[in-house]
Amino acid sequence: MTDANTPDANTPDTGEPAMGSPLVPIKVEVVSDVMCPWCYIGKRRLEKAMADVPELTFDVTWKPFQLDPTLPADGKDRQQYLTEKFGGPERVAEIYGRIGAAGTEEDIPFAFDKIKKSPNTLNAHRVVRWAGIEGLQNEVVNALFEAFFIDGADLSEPETLASVAASAGMDGDMVARLLASDADLAETEADVVHAQAIGVTGVPTFIVAGKYAISGAQPADILSGAFRQIAAEASAPKT
Repeated sequence: MTDANTPDANTPDTGEPAMGSPLVPIKVEVVSDVMCPWCYIGKRRLEKAMADVPELTFDVTWKPFQLDPTLPADGKDRQQYLTEKFGGPERVAEIYGRIGAAGTEEDIPFAFDKIKKSPNTLNAHRVVRWAGIEGLQNEVVNALFEAFFIDGADLSEPETLASVAASAGMDGDMVARLLASDADLAETEADVVHAQAIGVTGVPTFIVAGKYAISGAQPADILSGAFRQIAAEASAPKT
């Protein structure tokens, strides 16, 4: 955990509600990519961590990151992509064997063999952005992870994205119309660039309270301990 911004020690105690209280939930921004299996694992671990600290409340938002923005808009053959990225089927099997084992520990039944295409995820991130307007980001992110990693859905297809969004409570027809336009395309690309600009080089990255960065799919106890520490520091008397 890194502190990106040290608070002023001379800031007076204003008597405001404590961070993590119902009135001041701890803000957690999750920088993630929907084609990242560790991000799916990280989501499960984050949920466990928050459940482990019932005395605290949270406001979770999802921010975009692209593991490979060079992928074609219609995606790329999965086996070709993985072979080019990792150097051969043996290496791919080794890496994804470890990921699969980690997923099993979090009750995620990864079905990597069902995935036929590695998608460019920019449009998926646009959908997640719109889900935030409706307060459905967690539901939509989860539905996208399940569709890709369990069902092997092609997330490069607008029809698939609209269907997944609808299954999570969004208006699928509206999502389809928006995807057919350039709505929020530049803004989503700018958010990806912003993540890189603030130093995010891998995902998931959890930005807590706007200044603490926790990198990687850390175990739930590490996350919950960090949340307690951050809340305690924010509530400590200022001198």
